Amino acid sequence: MLGQKIALFGGTFDPVHLGHVSVAAEAAEQIGADKVIFIPAKRSPLKGFFPKSADKHRLAMIALAIAENDKFEVSDFELNKPAPSYTLETVRMFQSDYGSGCSIYWLVGADGVNDLQHWYAVEQLIDTCNLCTMWRAGCEAPDYSKFEKLWGRRRVEKLHRNIIQTPLVEVSSTEIRRRLAAGADVSDLLHPAVAEYIRRHGLYLTKERL
Repeated sequence: MLGQKIALFGGTFDPVHLGHVSVAAEAAEQIGADKVIFIPAKRSPLKGFFPKSADKHRLAMIALAIAENDKFEVSDFELNKPAPSYTLETVRMFQSDYGSGCSIYWLVGADGVNDLQHWYAVEQLIDTCNLCTMWRAGCEAPDYSKFEKLWGRRRVEKLHRNIIQTPLVEVSSTEIRRRLAAGADVSDLLHPAVAEYIRRHGLYLTKERL
């Protein structure tokens, strides 16, 4: 639809927690987004620590966590796409879906600023969409000036225009998995429906606790 603003929120979401939903809601408000689409990323089952959940569980938990917000959706596009999966390709797919009149925003955490230089075709990505940096309250503001020689002033100015401030969330999916593996209660960090889903399916338990 002409003039629509679509925010794409990528991540592993293993599991999706209240922090994810909170920053997505704040980002949507500041951008004026008509829709926020959560896009769980494909990841190696061997990477990282503590038990992980299957893709179908990640999708189901996201759907439960966002069910109360009619602006939120979840997409399995990257999970079904052959590896490697590049952000630029995902952005182009959604542009094709929603039409050339829409504005696509890709939400990225401020802690990932330095990694952007290693992203596939990052200059094309900056030109193609609005890379929207979520700057958490209380943290150092992101500064893209050091990349001006690499990407040019116009791109750096565009990146700075798309910095938004989001709540500081002291929680991570890795920490939640660690606590669940240890048998600790994490219900205060999860949507109740997600907490119940994890309990019902026995997710993130070590073999000793199964």
